[in-house]
Amino acid sequence: QVHLAESGGGSVQAGGSLRLSCAGSGYMAGSYCMGWFRQAPGKERVEVATIDDASNTVYADSVKGRFTISKDNVKNTLYLQMNSLTPEDTGMYYCAAGECPGVVAGAPDYWGKGTLVTISS
Repeated sequence: QVHLAESGGGSVQAGGSLRLSCAGSGYMAGSYCMGWFRQAPGKERVEVATIDDASNTVYADSVKGRFTISKDNVKNTLYLQMNSLTPEDTGMYYCAAGECPGVVAGAPDYWGKGTLVTISS
């Protein structure tokens, strides 16, 4: 059974940084596309960044140049380094995994439970 567990969320001031982690289990590391999604209060969940099995990455325009998605297949862990954070980055951040078409479409096979990020001005 696939399990994704996010960690690293918290509250920081604007301009600060956070690093999110997503520990995966129940599947072969590196076999899936993975991604980070964000749901701001009162808004729909949207894609932040994705990484495929060849480590090709895609970012939402709003985070390009500030966020970096990466993975460690040995540890079966996905990361999201977030720099220059703004209040607009506030939300619940979810880790996702699955076949690439589903992840890219925002309908991955598997979701984590999320970790909350709050950015104050």
